[in-house]
Amino acid sequence: MTKASYRPSLASHRTSLASRLPSFATIALAATALTATLAGTALADDRAALYGAHKGGVLRLVTNAAEGTADPQINYTLKNWQVFQYVYDTLVVFKKANGPDSFTIVPDLAEAVPTPQDGGKTYVFKLRKGIKFSNGKEVTVDDVVASFRRIFKVSSPTSGSFYNGIVGADACLKSADTCTLEGGVVGDAAAGTVTFHLVAPDSEFMYKIAVPHASILPADAPTKDAGTTPMPSTGAYMIASYDPNTEMKLVRNPNFKEWSADAQPDGFADEIHYDFGLTEEAAITAVQNGQADWLFDPPPADRLNELGTKYASQVHVSPLTAFWYAPMNVNLPPFNDLRVRQALNYAVDRDALVGLFGGAQLATPTCQILPPNFPGHVDSCIYTKDPGTQWSAPDLDKAKALVKESGTAGQKISIITEDTAISKAVGTYLQSVLNDLGYDASVKPISSNIQFTYIQNTNNKVQISVSQWYQDYPAASDFLNVLFGCDSFHPGSDSSINIAGYCDKDFDAKMKAAMTQAVTDQDGANKQWAKLDAELMEKGAPAVPLFTPKRVDFVSSRVGNFMFSLEFQWVFGLAWVK
Repeated sequence: MTKASYRPSLASHRTSLASRLPSFATIALAATALTATLAGTALADDRAALYGAHKGGVLRLVTNAAEGTADPQINYTLKNWQVFQYVYDTLVVFKKANGPDSFTIVPDLAEAVPTPQDGGKTYVFKLRKGIKFSNGKEVTVDDVVASFRRIFKVSSPTSGSFYNGIVGADACLKSADTCTLEGGVVGDAAAGTVTFHLVAPDSEFMYKIAVPHASILPADAPTKDAGTTPMPSTGAYMIASYDPNTEMKLVRNPNFKEWSADAQPDGFADEIHYDFGLTEEAAITAVQNGQADWLFDPPPADRLNELGTKYASQVHVSPLTAFWYAPMNVNLPPFNDLRVRQALNYAVDRDALVGLFGGAQLATPTCQILPPNFPGHVDSCIYTKDPGTQWSAPDLDKAKALVKESGTAGQKISIITEDTAISKAVGTYLQSVLNDLGYDASVKPISSNIQFTYIQNTNNKVQISVSQWYQDYPAASDFLNVLFGCDSFHPGSDSSINIAGYCDKDFDAKMKAAMTQAVTDQDGANKQWAKLDAELMEKGAPAVPLFTPKRVDFVSSRVGNFMFSLEFQWVFGLAWVK
């Protein structure tokens, strides 16, 4: 599709959506609030009765494609992290609950959340007794120690950004094969404790060990990517089989006994089947017909009116701390020129992109990294017609002037997107903008099963891509430091979440200072993060922030007890099916 024919159709598409989306969003939000309230009340009132009435059946999930390895210490996608919540456990975990409560840290494999010692540099965890892996072996101190070593041995994407503060981590990052974390993670089998020693206090340490990369696996787990081979697990469910081309199948863990309803509650469904390969259009129809219960991918914009009018009670709209963005490789032309990166930021019509996603009720334009209602966020936008706190309109004149000044016009640019309707549409729009700026741009959609790792690996020479980021935990560093910190850039690796390859030593030092300040002065640190957010966009501009989304979940009429976690989105392990 040429850019000339693309933009008029986009404009009319936006107008038609705007006229019909308010009623959809209003109905959906009301349904979400009602369902969430009922779910929380019901579970609190009588869990035993609920399980007696609703336990059993098969919950059927569908998506366009699988998303890579089933190894919880390597996979770094929301799709798999949602699954891992019910399969693997960590020492502490985010509470499985609705809304703000889902950001609460609760004990999981540990008996309690420990009080920091030694000025915040030491944590002692007492393991619960009697918890078994799905293979029947009891979880031990040795498993915990080995699991943290394994994070480095398998080069987990966050080994250098989440766990580099553990004593001994520096040696592990230099030589993964010989990693011991000596003096950093110490097990005492007799006492049943594991002690962590940090190089310095870390206000985010509990968050970092509550995510799936810190999953506790058997001590003899392979020290390489497990790929499609499921590993023994401790959760309510276990992965029985995984074929990225067809299905992931979860069944009840025969050795699971609920030890904490907050951390790892027993599930309702006997099995959870996750089918791969359906387009979004086909998935919507399958849910409508009761052949599937939910789709992971955002519904196509042209189906939203239908969902909001005919299926309002089955639609749930929830706010997200996330953003869609286009990381630009600062080490490859033409984006190795700051002026080109700034030019694209000026040229993008973010309202057009909001329209592609479903309209103003489902997304908001943004030109900064930190999302609204998130620690450190202060409204800021310099890449717009009227710089200030909000995005207003693109400034094509300024964009074209910067491109002319850079002398890069005419260069070829390939945009890598996921093979999903919305990602491809965003990529096609960016192609039209880049062509308008004088480049020879093309779009290359690839399966979401491999796209996320593909765009991270510098060997693939990706110039620009379309991606999304959903917070791992509620801290500004989880956006700025993880996505643009030097410790997150690993050339030649599929686990290099700093997709832009941006590494500014001075900026990095400022981020580390803000993280240190957060230990004793969280409010002051958040003010520093706000400044760093603005500084990154002004002086580095390694990405084009596009919009912050809301989540639209469409479930079948069989599904009950819909709960939405701000941390991991739909709590499908606690949903039941008729």
